[in-house]
Amino acid sequence: MNTAETLPYLSSAALDRLAISTADMVGEIERQISGQRRGEVWCAPKAVVLPGDDRYIMATVGVASNPPVLATKSLVVNPRNAGRGLPTLNSLITLLDAETGLPLALVDGNWVTEKRTAALSAVAARRMARSDASSIAFIGCGVQARGHLEAFADLFPLREIRAYGRGTANRDALCQMAQSRGLEAIPCDTARAAIEGADIVVTTVTLVPKPAPFLDANWLKPGSFAVMTDQALPWLPETMPRFDRVIVDDLEQEKNMAKPMVDPAMVAGDLTGLVCGDFAGREGPSEATAFVFRGLAVGDLAVAGLVYLRAQAAGVVC
Repeated sequence: MNTAETLPYLSSAALDRLAISTADMVGEIERQISGQRRGEVWCAPKAVVLPGDDRYIMATVGVASNPPVLATKSLVVNPRNAGRGLPTLNSLITLLDAETGLPLALVDGNWVTEKRTAALSAVAARRMARSDASSIAFIGCGVQARGHLEAFADLFPLREIRAYGRGTANRDALCQMAQSRGLEAIPCDTARAAIEGADIVVTTVTLVPKPAPFLDANWLKPGSFAVMTDQALPWLPETMPRFDRVIVDDLEQEKNMAKPMVDPAMVAGDLTGLVCGDFAGREGPSEATAFVFRGLAVGDLAVAGLVYLRAQAAGVVC
């Protein structure tokens, strides 16, 4: 039995060594999403605290039957961390045995957040993007952009990326990552130059301080697919009707939020409905589609539970 003195910590380095593929993470998230429909997985809407000083503080909780784990993630986003030489976002996941409540492990929440966000996007992209998508535009070039490049390069026949961000360091690093995969990388001076003509658009704009809208959905080409990990805050609301189909991560969670990410009348459904086949993600090659999300507890639960099982199998934890 683990105690406070023996509780294992799965660091990002330890998790990287497990070499878990994008396909494995996507498959596990889809399995646990389907488990929610069957009454085998339970997740609470995310809790958010905004102290009013540019910090964004959030917590999620999810419980699975197989494996029987309870995952709680606590997260703080603070732009002042940059001046301290620290990542802007820091988080931790606590895993308990869902039957007994006994502690199992602590997991690096930053690693899980990066991987599960990209994997959630991939779950939607498999159903909402054109399978022949070859170009991808990134608005925001940080950790989440790198995670999405890794995931989407495994799913689509990508040949080219376009990158636009506030700073050149992250943009150039993303371009170098793409080139190392044999992709053409185009640094862009404007968001419009990145978006126009792209098959897939991924926006990962930092939420604190709250961004002013600057992205126009009318720049999108027919048949494109957009992933908005930033709650669609950078997108001009009056241009959102350009999309033929929009889904969100969780309709129930949206009901508990003070302000919807997009006009509810535009929303075709959520990720559970998409995975379970309640509606089609795309009905024609020229449809412009979008997945808009805040973050989903089932993603943290699925990935954290998966890495714990893999760590057990590898002898990293007992």
